[in-house]
Amino acid sequence: MRYLICSLLCSTILFAQSETLTIDAQNFEADDKKGVSIFTGNVKIKMGQDKLNADRVDVYFTTDKNNAKVPLKYEATGKADFEIITKEKHYIGNGDKVIYSPQKEEYTILGNGYLQEKNDDRKVYGDTIYVNQLTGEARVKGSEQKPVRFIINVDRGEDKGTTK
Repeated sequence: MRYLICSLLCSTILFAQSETLTIDAQNFEADDKKGVSIFTGNVKIKMGQDKLNADRVDVYFTTDKNNAKVPLKYEATGKADFEIITKEKHYIGNGDKVIYSPQKEEYTILGNGYLQEKNDDRKVYGDTIYVNQLTGEARVKGSEQKPVRFIINVDRGEDKGTTK
């Protein structure tokens, strides 16, 4: 089989329900002592409607009080991109490295970051982009060489349908 298909069932108290986490990759390694699973080669992760793709994804786990493994953090590198769909927002983004913390519902994009909010067609570019799905908080950092760029379509309020 060319691709390794690994399905993990994760129950998260914060979400008050179980969701299926599906990870497809060409290679898989695990180190239970370190609490990490490493997926390489065309990695595709799906949980609910959310997606994360990369060349490599390291998934860090902890063990809860019921002795079940719970993902703490996903670190995606190499052509990392994602799609997040919530009740109110729909984001797509990419960067050199994407870190997702499911318990905090936080995404951090590091290096050549891009994030688009599809609902309002707002786009932001920066070296570091942070988004918290729970609080709606977002921060973007640039540098002197590559400042933050924010692009939004602005309606100037002109009435285009009437003539004088």
